[in-house]
Amino acid sequence: MAPVACEFAIPSRPKAISKESPLSKKPVYTLVDELPNKGLTIMSLKALDFAVPGAWNNLTGFVNTIKEVTGETDEALIKEIGDRAITLYNDKSEGYQKALWLYQTVDSASSALGTGMIANKATENISFLGLINKLTPKPEKAQSFDLTVKLVVELVAFCQINGIPGDSIGDFLGAVKDYGGESLMRMAALVCYDGLVPLGPSFAEKGLETLKQSSASDLDHNKTFKGVKELIPGDRDKGKLAFITESFESVQDWMLGFVGDRGLTQDKVVTSLSKAVDLSQDKLEYLGAFLDVGTNYYEHTGVQTLTRRLVERAAAEV
Repeated sequence: MAPVACEFAIPSRPKAISKESPLSKKPVYTLVDELPNKGLTIMSLKALDFAVPGAWNNLTGFVNTIKEVTGETDEALIKEIGDRAITLYNDKSEGYQKALWLYQTVDSASSALGTGMIANKATENISFLGLINKLTPKPEKAQSFDLTVKLVVELVAFCQINGIPGDSIGDFLGAVKDYGGESLMRMAALVCYDGLVPLGPSFAEKGLETLKQSSASDLDHNKTFKGVKELIPGDRDKGKLAFITESFESVQDWMLGFVGDRGLTQDKVVTSLSKAVDLSQDKLEYLGAFLDVGTNYYEHTGVQTLTRRLVERAAAEV
């Protein structure tokens, strides 16, 4: 079938997302059209297929997304749905742009070097060893903060996209149990790459313990938290710390159940990832930093989730 001729169409050559470029300033159709089909982010997500088999399809392209989500083939209707989706995204009274900002900012803020120096590199085998001297493993406390803040970003972004209060922990708990597709893949990556790999099997316990033993001042020294704090519910940093703690504790059982139900271990995750990345068993303490620098899985799958929800709503409204 010939490509749909729509005003929002752009050249289809994929470009990797740069952590230094604020995607929120781009049209939503550009965000989806520029999602890459290769690179370390894609490799790392595909490496988790064993944990969530068949759950994730790297859906890229605005028109492709409309077709996939709605099943529509009529070009005029596809354009009408696309235009409505664009209008919804551009409406600042809606939460779509805030959700995108959260997804992209939490990825950028958690980067060990603040740069995507290897995010664009796409090869059959990406060398990990060559970057060792440029990376510094994060202290366990900082890694625990990153994990807990990313979890809360998922909760708040979910609320923004669905038009419900940003502190709706109960609504999120009900929804995450039914997550699928790119949303489930994002949570799988969170559990594996921000939990199991850097912190081990007791990652959830370590995350919660870190929060309960920390002060608001401790949290404010964490770059990931500082990047997204303005949209985290709570009065000042103390209130935000309390909200992060309550949220993480509430979702802890789901995360542990996810690991247990799938028999996930640090070794299984690393073994699967090593098929795409040149890993050394004696350098695993650096792996978390490597993934922080080289991937933007929250942003990538977040754009996909955001677009899917926009298209679903737009299709229902046209």
